[in-house]
Amino acid sequence: MVKETTFYDVLGVKPGCTTEDLKKAYKKLALKYHPDKNPNEGEKFKQISQAYEVLSNPEKKRIYDQGGEQALKEGGMGGGFSSPMDIFDMFFRGGFGAHRSRVSRGQDVVHQLSVSLEELYKGTVRKLALQKNVICDKCEGIGGKKGSVEQCRTCQGNGVRLHIQQLGPGMLQQVQSMCTDCKGQGEIINQRDRCKQCNGKKTIRDRKILEVHVDKGMADGQKIVFSGEGDQEPDLAPGDIVILLDEKPHEVFKRSGNDLIMRMQLDLVESLCGFQKVIRTLDGRDLLITALPGTVTKHGELKCIMNEGMPVYRDPFTHGRLIIHFSVNFPKIIDPAVIPTLEQCLPPREEVMIPDSAEEVVLTDLDPEQESRRRETPPAYEEDEGGPSRVQCASH
Repeated sequence: MVKETTFYDVLGVKPGCTTEDLKKAYKKLALKYHPDKNPNEGEKFKQISQAYEVLSNPEKKRIYDQGGEQALKEGGMGGGFSSPMDIFDMFFRGGFGAHRSRVSRGQDVVHQLSVSLEELYKGTVRKLALQKNVICDKCEGIGGKKGSVEQCRTCQGNGVRLHIQQLGPGMLQQVQSMCTDCKGQGEIINQRDRCKQCNGKKTIRDRKILEVHVDKGMADGQKIVFSGEGDQEPDLAPGDIVILLDEKPHEVFKRSGNDLIMRMQLDLVESLCGFQKVIRTLDGRDLLITALPGTVTKHGELKCIMNEGMPVYRDPFTHGRLIIHFSVNFPKIIDPAVIPTLEQCLPPREEVMIPDSAEEVVLTDLDPEQESRRRETPPAYEEDEGGPSRVQCASH
């Protein structure tokens, strides 16, 4: 009759369980509560390790079953618990390590999520359906019946084979390749003993729905991490699912840090005589900006509206600036009949003295893009077998 069941309860097993059940329970809980995966569960990890150390030791288990934890202390075995990390290393690596090793983890799975600038401004919750590997629940990650897993004799459980390849006289090369018999697993399960659900693969595909919370002010390329939600593999802690935000271009605004930049087109009359414009914000508000008559807005001029940019991440009540880059649309031609009236409204032009010897020339339009391409194109030469052709001066 077992006097106390606390250690059994910690591992979630019943008194009289088999050694295999004990190992399976410890492995599952140790991977779940390992400090590298759950830094705040150190005490839970310690309890799991101590319970396994007692119940996996026949002598300690006998004393505990007869008198509980108090009997262990009285027998001199209660204060000599090993380090939880040493127990973990012994279980997963077959011996006590000289140094603490981090728990082996599976690879992280990265998914890209396209988000609009409005969603980054206001915040949103997106549901993402993913496919991932999970431990087969029918065989519990064994791949077949209990005891059916055998070490591959071809590779001695290493998963790889070594070959000697002769490169030339007296030259040999050792080549490593995946074992074809066990497909690199180091284990073999007979076809008749394989799990019908996973066919010996130990994992199955499962559909996972994730709720991705995009907070206000998050940025393009920012990561949202779901710890331990990656693919599951036997004897490995699952990796993470990493959501990588991909900001879609906006037709009006461009983000620069916490600032928003927009280009505003003005007609010449608005540039010279003032204007009123309405700006629709990313959260649907209308902002009215005014340039009073007599205020001249220059082409290329920059102005800003404070606190109307992007919200600051984790401080959403603080905003950056809304920067406006003005671009003035000049008319291509003006009716000569209105020129005298227009000149009366504008500051007088500077009087230019034209020398008698001045030559009158014609202005020609120049395309900046075409000029840039022309400068980047190297000059063409006609080449013959001796290289570029050369012109020699005629000798007399």
